[in-house]
Amino acid sequence: MTGKSEMSTGAVTREISITRFVAAPRDSVFRAWTEAEHLSRWWGPEGFTNPVCESDPRPGGAIRIVMRGPDGAQYPMAGVYREVVAPERLVVDSIAEDGTGRAALEAVTTVTFAEREGGTEVVVRETATTLIPEGVPMLGGMEAGMSQSLQRLEDVLTGAVDRQFVLMRLIEAPRDLVFRAWTQREHVQRWWGPAGFAVTITEMDVRPGGSWRFVMHGPDGADHQNVIRYEEVAPPQRLVYTHEDPSFRTIVTFDDFMGSTVLTMRNMFPTAQDRDRAAARYDAVNGANQTLDRLAEHAHTMR
Repeated sequence: MTGKSEMSTGAVTREISITRFVAAPRDSVFRAWTEAEHLSRWWGPEGFTNPVCESDPRPGGAIRIVMRGPDGAQYPMAGVYREVVAPERLVVDSIAEDGTGRAALEAVTTVTFAEREGGTEVVVRETATTLIPEGVPMLGGMEAGMSQSLQRLEDVLTGAVDRQFVLMRLIEAPRDLVFRAWTQREHVQRWWGPAGFAVTITEMDVRPGGSWRFVMHGPDGADHQNVIRYEEVAPPQRLVYTHEDPSFRTIVTFDDFMGSTVLTMRNMFPTAQDRDRAAARYDAVNGANQTLDRLAEHAHTMR
């Protein structure tokens, strides 16, 4: 994932490139990207919905999406398909409005879909330019928003959206620092776990195939053994690992937002019933929220 910005005649231009593997067939991924009924389920950052979604995927056809943020503000986007080569490639010209209805950004987005064993490699390249100064924060969040959208796309296509819980934090520290805080033993042992917990780490081999073994010491004196296996380690952007007993898979993404970090943690269980059982038995959602609070506090001390 890469990005750059430049100044040009008072406007700000940014280019991003994101590559993501989606565990679904290419035809399904292409349809999810172009058919309104599917597009509306995943487009936009975490926590956003799309009350309006219209798509006519042909050269010259229109696309219109109105995103609604968690605070109720609406962010319309209108565009035109420049190229449609099913199921391989899309090029879209678009203009996005800010929360007050003013045109804030103009963008050209190119998406390619390549078959890979077991799924589809999606590459998104986007160049956007501000039309008003208020568009600069939107430009700053462009990479994070697209990264979260791609993860939501996979969640919908794989059914993970129905058996997971998702937590987010905006941490006022660079993402390379936050990534280190999550992957280096000397930092993890200072913040991991809900409020009142301590942790003893016996092994932390942060690489694909490596293990993380630790004991969480609860405020009631109980000890909780944990074993984690790393699947994917992509500093400073992404971690994927599996947890044993209870069994769940975690994806942690670290997205840059104007020098701060948008951290998103997904805990995916084998079934919705397993998710609900973990939430009830271990108070998992509240505990994870407290853990992220402690991470944010520790990242502040690292700065």
